[in-house]
Amino acid sequence: MPVRCFTCGGVISDRYAEFQEAIRRGDDPAAALDALGMGRYCCRRMLLTTVETIRQIIPFREAVHRRNLEIKSELE
Repeated sequence: MPVRCFTCGGVISDRYAEFQEAIRRGDDPAAALDALGMGRYCCRRMLLTTVETIRQIIPFREAVHRRNLEIKSELE
């Protein structure tokens, strides 16, 4: 999650956890953003379109690390 909105520079990362919790409870995303005080469209966009890519990157990094260890052991 970016710390600030790319467009206006407003801090948005402090509201991300609350927004995700509201979505998990089944609240309407627009109502959840209104309740969090997110009035600017640019900031709303940032919260609505954020994709947590770290969960996708970790397995790749682990695979690369394992392969590097295999190569090292073959060279020794």
